Amino acid sequence: MSAHRVAVYRKEHFNAAHRLYNPNWDEATNARVFGKCSNPHYHGHNYELVVKVTGVPDVETGYVVDLKVLSDLIRRAVLERFDHKNLNLDTQEFKDLNPTAENIVQVIYGLLRPHISSEQDLEIMLYETERNFVSYPA
Repeated sequence: MSAHRVAVYRKEHFNAAHRLYNPNWDEATNARVFGKCSNPHYHGHNYELVVKVTGVPDVETGYVVDLKVLSDLIRRAVLERFDHKNLNLDTQEFKDLNPTAENIVQVIYGLLRPHISSEQDLEIMLYETERNFVSYPA
């Protein structure tokens, strides 16, 4: 068997609303910096989430990770927490953290990392739109 590392990917999606807002700034500064994303009535995205796990395939199964197990983990740790939620109002993670794509991807990484073997690398990609996406770690 090969000891080469292989990357596997699981793609999921969730829908969530948010507002980009810094409470230390006035409304005019928030509007100038965040534009339409600072709308006080919030706005939403259809997020695409890609979870990449890299490691050596198991000798017995041939899997880097069982994708059904990974899918279940993503559902429990991320989707049930954020799908169809207002990130600012409905989640503890963004109570005091601006829910930018950059912050969301780091939070998702933190939710999943404890459940992935330390011998495997984890990378999270989050698409806020077709053209705007982030990756962590970079």
